[in-house]
Formats: sequence, structure tokens, C-alpha cells
Amino acid sequence: MGEARAGSVLEATLERVTFANAQTGYTVARVDTGRGGDLVTVVGSLLGAQPGETLRLRGRWGAHPQYGRQFQVEDYTTVLPATVQGIRRYLGSGLVKGIGPRLAERIVDHFGTDALRVIEEEPARLAEVPSLGPKRTRLITEAWEEQRAIKEVMVFLQGVGVSTSLAVRIYKQYGGASIGVVRTEPYRLAAEVWGIGFKTADTIAAAVGIPHDSTQRVEAGVQFVLSEATGQGHCFLPGPELVARAVEVLQVPATLVGHCLACLVAEQGVIREELPTGDGGPPTVAYYLVPFHRAEVSLAAGLRRLATADDDRMAAFARVDWDAALAWLHRRTGVELAPGQQEAVRLALTEKVAVLTGGPGCGKSFTVRSIVTLAAAKGARVVLAAPTGRAAKRLTELTGVDAVTVHRLLELRPGGDAAFDRDRPLPADLVVVDESSMLDLLLANKLVRAVPPGAHLLLVGDVDQLPSVGAGEVLRDLLAEGTPVPHVRLTQVFRQASRSGVVTNAHRINAGSLPQVRGLDDFFLFATDDAEEAARLTVDVVTRRIPARFGLDPRRDVQVLTPVHRGPAGAAALNEQLQDALTPARPDRPEKRFGGRVFRVGDKVSQIRNDYDKGRNGVFNGTQGLVTAIDPVEQTVTVVTDEDEEIAYDFGELDELVHAYAVTVHRSQGSEYPCVVVPLTTSAWTMLQRNLLYTAVTRAKRLVVLVGSTRALGQAVRAAGSGRRHTALAARLRARPAEQDAAAA
Repeated sequence: MGEARAGSVLEATLERVTFANAQTGYTVARVDTGRGGDLVTVVGSLLGAQPGETLRLRGRWGAHPQYGRQFQVEDYTTVLPATVQGIRRYLGSGLVKGIGPRLAERIVDHFGTDALRVIEEEPARLAEVPSLGPKRTRLITEAWEEQRAIKEVMVFLQGVGVSTSLAVRIYKQYGGASIGVVRTEPYRLAAEVWGIGFKTADTIAAAVGIPHDSTQRVEAGVQFVLSEATGQGHCFLPGPELVARAVEVLQVPATLVGHCLACLVAEQGVIREELPTGDGGPPTVAYYLVPFHRAEVSLAAGLRRLATADDDRMAAFARVDWDAALAWLHRRTGVELAPGQQEAVRLALTEKVAVLTGGPGCGKSFTVRSIVTLAAAKGARVVLAAPTGRAAKRLTELTGVDAVTVHRLLELRPGGDAAFDRDRPLPADLVVVDESSMLDLLLANKLVRAVPPGAHLLLVGDVDQLPSVGAGEVLRDLLAEGTPVPHVRLTQVFRQASRSGVVTNAHRINAGSLPQVRGLDDFFLFATDDAEEAARLTVDVVTRRIPARFGLDPRRDVQVLTPVHRGPAGAAALNEQLQDALTPARPDRPEKRFGGRVFRVGDKVSQIRNDYDKGRNGVFNGTQGLVTAIDPVEQTVTVVTDEDEEIAYDFGELDELVHAYAVTVHRSQGSEYPCVVVPLTTSAWTMLQRNLLYTAVTRAKRLVVLVGSTRALGQAVRAAGSGRRHTALAARLRARPAEQDAAAA
């Protein structure tokens, strides 16, 4: 093939994508020109192009100093193949859902070069193909139509750099109206299409001519800033902070932001409320997104309603002889409760809302078991739940009573509504929720609404751990000074637990002291000041040293917990290295490339958004699982979650999954692993905080290995935290009922 001039046209079949950036669409691919010889490398924006397609590429030839000669793509169009061989290859490439190589061969054998025209114009004739029934015919027809329609959306979006997966999501949200929505109401995308944030919508808006200072843009920007704040854990933002953040994002005058904010309040797109400050100063003018204001007000009112209910479904415990009850419990379990544990047992069984908190080794789990045992002895209906599948399994093992996730307990439906709520409460006399530090505002509100009047609610958790990933810090607010929620904090570390280096060091870290890292057989530090060396050491520790010395499975039993996602020792880089070591590419191992990631059978993965439409009761942010199958014909990746539920993901939904060989500490909440490995480097300086390190260490049952800098370790222990979240739950709980009713109104 001779050297082409600038502005050349190259027609070739896309063989494979070797790299793709999901955000920019920049792609490196190999194509077959059909002229014999080696495959040709092409680079550039190939948004939406699929292996098996014939492409007409416009661009220019160039030479890369490392990779050699390549074709630089400026734009492309898809060309349908014309030969029997080309059509067979095109249909068998997995491009059309439901058609694999064998079925493609049967279709082309039957229709020859007319096959694509038949699918396009006379799809009912597919039923002529032997063993291809009407159901499969309909599915193929629908997939072909959808593929064609998505292509049109992709061509329109190509100029503004929207990725393939987002174009698919836009089409699934709006169907035939997609291009109209994108052209005239692009900011709707940020609110209605998962994966499209304000910045992407803003780029599209600029491309279609929406002015920089338009009311549509500024109002969307203000709501984006509030949404970003909820992602950082805040339930609201004070007015001055909201305006300042919006000015920074939008680059418009504060007066315009203030005007648009007032319009949003008038339209009830944003809620404005004056909240009292604890020091008697002027009130805080707070701005909420509607769902978070509604949930906070509802949660405070719901907790008060439970606590003050006239009915008591466990009234027998108000008259019980506690000395006799505790003596019976001692005979039953063979263990005598410490004074704090006895107080917690009495509290849970006599108060309708109560909190039990404390660190590792202080007996929370045995206290819960004792509470459940006594309640069951009186015939109470006990319901146990936890925010994650792993935590629910552990609760089942500890108590002998089946526990489920909160989501499954409430039977959340597509859209997020719960089957159990105030109108249809749970059939329970006592509801116990473990790992309650993970409960965010929205989930806690759904839970409290489902507890029947007169039932008891016990929230159990470690308040010193990181707060929930979602907005709010519910457990901390319930324990705030002046709130009317009865609680017990267990502080005594039991003798057996005190022999554990993991438990001892967790308490040392929580008290602001450096952990002991010498002379222990379950707590180690591999010291290095270099972040890249820390990453290499982490991979070696996980894949070689721990399995050799402790016999632990590196995929099932060991979890890497990092302070940050990015950087040499962040979750993203470590996942690539750990995947290469634990699940390397092999000819017999199915894989699917999506954006910049490759998913393989055997991969450890995690869900990164709440998806209420998947599984029996949704799949939630932080749920882990293993990839068990990849089907190129049906275009699905199958994951078996920690709850042993099999979930199918369409190829276009793979941006909901990330690899989970390494996860951030925030994403590990509520989970427990035999071993955790924690890389600590100075490159993660701003994230190094005491509650983060404490949370990481307390995720381990048997073994903790720290890898990295002693300076970073010292910073993590010293840094007590970066301030509280903007929440008003504690203030609402302290308020008089009349004031609370006024806020609810």
C-alpha cells in the first residue's frame, strides 16, 4: 500500500479495538483493508464503530515514533458489506444482539447477498431460516432497528465527544426523540441520563448554540452544584457556599446565580429553609434538592413517631425481672454480659428507638445476639438487616437468624419505591440494622417509614467509621448532643479481642496513636516512600506473599483498600496490575473490552450506582461480585454478586461496573474480609485521615498489611477529619414537635 496524501480515504473492516477512551472517544484499532498483508493501525475518534463493520475512513497517514505507520482518522462512515463473505462476517461479529457466527451463517446461506436487505426491509422473512422462530426473529429485528437508530444519535453527538455508551443511554431514555432533546434541552441529560453530568451536558449545549448566560444553563448549573454536594455527603448547602460554587462552575456573575436560584425556589425545584444554629447566632439559609429535604424532614418525624407511639409490641419487657432475664441468658449462652452490654440489652428491648455503637472487640455482635435471643424467647418477630450483602451474611452467622440487606428487606422496586412503607409496614416487633454508619439519608428514611408503630428499632454501628457514601451522616446525627435518641456506647475491649493486633491497632488509630507494626503476626507494614514501588509491593503482597504464608485466596479472601482512586497506588492503577496478575488474558478466557477497561470471566467487580431495575430488588452502589460469563451473541456479561444473585449486564451497561481487586476505603464500608491490604502514600495526602484509616483496618477479620510511607501513616493517624457534613437531622430531632410539624408542612 503506497503512502497516501493528506485527506486520504481508507476503506477497511474493523477487526479489533486495542484502546478506547470512553470519555473522549479516542480509539486505537486494527483494521483489515482486504488487500492481504498485515492489519493496519488506525487512531482517532471512532465513536460507535464495532468490530466486524466495514468503515470508510477519512484522514491522513502518519508515523508514530514508537508504533510506526498508522492512519489518523478525522471522521468515518459505516459501509454495509456487499459480498457473501463480508455479510457473514458482519452479522457474526456480535454487532446485532441475538446473531452469533452460526446463526449468521444460516441467514447468509439462505438469503445470500440479499441478507442485509431482508433484515432491513422484510424482517418477517427471517422466519424462513431453519430453526429461527418468530420470537428470535422479532428480537433480531428490534436489535437491528435500535442499532440503526443509535447510529444516528452517535453521528449527531460525534462532534461534541459523547462516548458510545452515553449515546446508547440517551437513545434508551428518549428513543426517537433523542436528537430533539439533545438539540433543544441538553441540560435534561444531566438530570435524566445516568453517566451524563452537567459538564458533558454543558459541552453539548454550547455546541448547539445555547448562550453561556442563559437562564436554562444557570438553573441547571445550580442544581448540578447541589447534586455534586449530595455526592460529597451534604444534604444541603448554605446560601453563600452554593452561590460561590455555582459562580466557579458557571463563570457567570453572582447576581445572575442569585436570580436563577430565586426562580428555582419559586418553581420548587430547590427548597429554601432557615435552620437554627446551635450557638444562638443567625439562622443558616439552607438550600436543598427536593428529595433530600423531603427525606430529612420525613426521617426526623418518623423517628419521633416511632419513639412516642402509644402501642408497644414488646410491652412484656417493661415488666421483666432483668436480673432473672440476664441470668437465664447467661445459662443459655455460657457468657456473662459486661455492664455496658447489659444496659444495651435493656435499652433495645424497652425503648422503641435506640442506638448501639462501639469499636471492634467491644462486644457489639454478642450484644445483638443476646437481644435477639431474649426477644425471640418472648415470641417477638425479629427482623435483621444490614446495608450490604456481606454484612447481612455476617449478621446471620452471628445470630443464627436470617438477615437480609435493607434493600431486600424493603423490597425496593424499579424506580426506588419500597414495597414496605407506612401504608404497608414490615411484619416485625423488633428491627435490628447492623453497620448503620453506612445508612444514608434516603435509605434510612425508607427504612424508618417501614417500621410499624409500636415496634422497636435498634441501629447498630461504629460511629467512628467513615460516614455513608450517600448524603447524610445519620448515625452520627442520632448520637449528637441533645438529640432525644437513647444510646449505649461500648468501650471495653474484651480479653480475647485484645490479643488481636488488628483490634488493638484499630483502637490505637482511633485514639490518635500510631499502630504497632512490629512483633505481631496479624498486622504488618511494608515500608517504602516511593508510590510506584508501593503499588508494585502491594501487588506482590496480594498475589504471592499472603497466599504463600497464610493460605488465603487472593481474589476471594484479600481486599486492597486505597485512600484514593487515582495515582500510582490508587484503585484504578492497582486494578489494572492486579487483573494482569490474577486474571490475565488467555485464549480460552472470554473477555469484553468496554471503553478503557477489559472485563474477563473471573474478574472481581463492583457496581458503582444504584440500579433499581436489576435483580430481585435492585443492585446497589458498592455491591461486589465475580464475572462468571460473557455472551457475545446476547451481548451480556453475567455477574454473581455477594448475595449469590446472578445479574446480567448488557454490553452498553458496563459503565455501571468497575474492577474491584482494589477499591477505595469509602466503597468498602459494611464489608468484612479475612485480609485487607492498604497502600498509604504521600501522593494521597489530602485523603489521609484518621477515620479513613480506622475504617480500612476495621474491615479486616484476621490480617492487615499496610504498604507505603511511614510519613503517610503518621499523617493519617494525626488528621482527625475535615469537618462535618451539612445536615440538619440532629437539629430537627432536637426541635419541639410543633416546630418539626411546621418544617414538614
